[in-house]
Amino acid sequence: MKTVFNVILGLCALALIYICYASIMGPINFEEAKKHREKAVIARLMDIRKAQMEYRALNNQQYTASFDSLIDFVKNQKMPFVFKQGQLNDKQLEDGLTEKKAINIINKAKKTGKYDEVKKFGLEDFKRDTLWVAVLDTIFPKGFNPDSLRYVPFGNGAQFEMAIRNDTAKSGAPFCLLEAKTPYEVYLNGLDQQEIANLKDVQTKLGKYSGLMIGSLETANNNAGNWE
Repeated sequence: MKTVFNVILGLCALALIYICYASIMGPINFEEAKKHREKAVIARLMDIRKAQMEYRALNNQQYTASFDSLIDFVKNQKMPFVFKQGQLNDKQLEDGLTEKKAINIINKAKKTGKYDEVKKFGLEDFKRDTLWVAVLDTIFPKGFNPDSLRYVPFGNGAQFEMAIRNDTAKSGAPFCLLEAKTPYEVYLNGLDQQEIANLKDVQTKLGKYSGLMIGSLETANNNAGNWE
């Protein structure tokens, strides 16, 4: 009987040790997993922001709320890249030359075949050529998959929420706001539910979004991430 009692006590002690260990390591393991997943989600949100900025530059200062449009843009659109050679010196600037005037002089010479003015202003080595390069090859690394933009890492196929809103500044100038986000429960799925609930409770009390996001439909913030 004494032996059985000792065995039971030993098992109880082991159970208590396990409970203590779990209570300590549980939050630590959750935080490590959270950081690992957030790193991937943040990187994807930054890719979305990067693509949207280029889209806006080539589409009348408008973002898109459609991932289909954004992905098609990254896959198929080209963007201008200005190749520059030579700079205007002080004398050329004093003579009233600007880059625009210099380019006009050079373009005129190419059309007429007369380079007198080019030589007169010393523009023989001055070049400004616009090259059109693929968006995909310019703003993303080799091997990047544009189709991945819509999907939340660790989200089991879930997509980011993305929206835009057009507004007008006090000056009367129109502008477009962008927002892309995903909540905790999407990319932290499978982790400790109580820890996720605790995170949401803290953010709610602070009046902040319970997840990761870039931009805002409420106020212009230059598409900043809420982790920045």
